Amino acid sequence: MESLVFNEMYVPHGGVRKHYGSFEEWLARQSEDLMRLKRTEADQVFRRVGITFAVYGDGAGTERLIPFDVIPRIIPEPEWRFLEAGLRQRVRALNRFLHDIYHEQEFLRAGKMPTAEIMQNTQYRPEMRGVNVASDIYAHIAGIDIVRAGEGEYFVLEDNLRVPSGVSYMLENRRMMMRLFPELFVCNRVAPVEHYPDLLLENLRSVAPQGVDDPTVVLLTPGMHNSAYFEHTFLAQQMGIELVEGKDLFVQDDAVFMRTTRGPMRVDVIYRRIDDDFLDPTVFRADSTLGVAGLLDVYRSGRVTLANAIGTGIADDKSIYPYVPEMISFYLGEKPVLQNVPTYRCRQRDDLQYTLDHLSELVVKEVHNAGGYGMLVGPAASCAEIEDFRARLQRHPENYIAQPTLALSTCPTYVDAGIAPRHIDLRPFVLSGTNIKMVPGGLTRVALREGSLVVNSSQGGGTKDTWVLEQ
Repeated sequence: MESLVFNEMYVPHGGVRKHYGSFEEWLARQSEDLMRLKRTEADQVFRRVGITFAVYGDGAGTERLIPFDVIPRIIPEPEWRFLEAGLRQRVRALNRFLHDIYHEQEFLRAGKMPTAEIMQNTQYRPEMRGVNVASDIYAHIAGIDIVRAGEGEYFVLEDNLRVPSGVSYMLENRRMMMRLFPELFVCNRVAPVEHYPDLLLENLRSVAPQGVDDPTVVLLTPGMHNSAYFEHTFLAQQMGIELVEGKDLFVQDDAVFMRTTRGPMRVDVIYRRIDDDFLDPTVFRADSTLGVAGLLDVYRSGRVTLANAIGTGIADDKSIYPYVPEMISFYLGEKPVLQNVPTYRCRQRDDLQYTLDHLSELVVKEVHNAGGYGMLVGPAASCAEIEDFRARLQRHPENYIAQPTLALSTCPTYVDAGIAPRHIDLRPFVLSGTNIKMVPGGLTRVALREGSLVVNSSQGGGTKDTWVLEQ
């Protein structure tokens, strides 16, 4: 029921939460015509800059504008400090787990999870067994999806460790709010996020191969047809590094070089936005034209750093997610600060039976998928969709997990009919190098369709600026 849903801005039965007080007073003074004009201006600027995202599944992939909402999601500083502590803890444990499964495998030998969950997982890369990576860091950039449930508690919904995207939208959303409503930043102490590219570059440089004092960093993109190409170009430009494609790089003398007009230049750190399968055609997909032949050999020898590391995807596979609290206990000797959503592992007989019996109540996710694809939201699904998913589950139960349908928190959002509550999540970005760093907040995604719980941009969701209010 809607009354049980936590509203980020309003308390039950009227009234405004304290940290929204100043903004709510400002909003009450704005005319409807002015707000509509500002929304149009934001759309025009985003279209001109090229801030788009590919939407698939509508017959053909189409580029569309990511809707931007002018009502920010506001988080008070004490709340953010709690989230920050939980995020640091979680990413530390995930990096320890990744190092372990490619080396000693103590977690498996201790019986903390079935060995088959790793060895039979398509995201596990046997080629990385025994490979030592710089500073033992695998997930240099992590996007952790956080939701607030109906009772107001935060949960981790997903860990994104392969090539997490969305940070450019976080930065552009802040720029847009400062452009449209500069007065809001005079009367509210909003923690800055603009320095993220500097932190990212510092993080990447800190994990350069041993003995390299002034590393050359590049961003490797699949090219302009990738759905996140805007972000690739944006981040490379903001960091002042070269944006390269596979054809711009080559391997020689156990090193990676970049072709330039002044001749070959040694490359030390590659921020790669290409999936493992396409990185090196001599090892993974032989038909890939996106990667660099011989790259894995140089990587194994410690002569180049890849961020994120090859094989990191195993730790953000949805079948591994249920074990993260145990990882925190096993590797850190701590209790999890942030809780997981209760999860049914459909490869287990009892969990599968429960899921089949309650499909209309659950969210069922394909473990290897991302972006909101390959999932069933039971309460919003038709009988035909449920039965289709039932057949899929029965054929390949090991490919799915199920979770209760959380009453995700809502935030007031401008829609065509005016201001209305819409469900949101939060993706903070955690940088791991010699230290763990992050900017306050993250990307708030919003499900624009009334009642929808799917916030992914690839599924038609929008975004908001996220404010952490400094005390």
